[in-house]
Amino acid sequence: MRVVAGTARGRRLVAPAGTEVRPTGDRVREAVFNALGSMDALHDALVLDLFAGSGALGIEALSRGAAHVTFVDSSRASLDAVRTNLATCGVEDRATVVRGEALAWLRSQGGEFDLALLDPPYSYDEWPALLGALRASVLVIESDRDIDPGDGREVVRHRRYGSTVVSIVGPMDRDEHGRSSSEERS
Repeated sequence: MRVVAGTARGRRLVAPAGTEVRPTGDRVREAVFNALGSMDALHDALVLDLFAGSGALGIEALSRGAAHVTFVDSSRASLDAVRTNLATCGVEDRATVVRGEALAWLRSQGGEFDLALLDPPYSYDEWPALLGALRASVLVIESDRDIDPGDGREVVRHRRYGSTVVSIVGPMDRDEHGRSSSEERS
């Protein structure tokens, strides 16, 4: 696993041992971050990497111009890997690393973010509560299934990569009649 592009391009990243963490593959990260770049969602962005795992998603964001990333994970081994990867890439001064359970952290600490990277274990089933507690302009949701982004948000890009489903979600774009851009126009 390596950083795909940007200032830390080519740097090798470590992942925690075991099967608990499922790092996003280089090809998927490249496609997601190219899409985010075309949306101008990275430059000077405040980013949340929730369920950080190895930190690969957040570090890719830092490498491509994000101003700051907050990495949150409940696993000590994952956070050790995140810290190692931040140091390897020389971006630890633009990161905050927090140990905590995702939903509890959002409810107690929260904050507003330009971009939230959400890659929980595929068995995660608290999506409605998580998305309801999250304050971010753009979301990247990685799962093994389609996830309803909730009220006020719409999927702007959706791709399947084998068993992985990635949705990029933004605020619902409404026209002068209050219809979303995804609703059929009559």
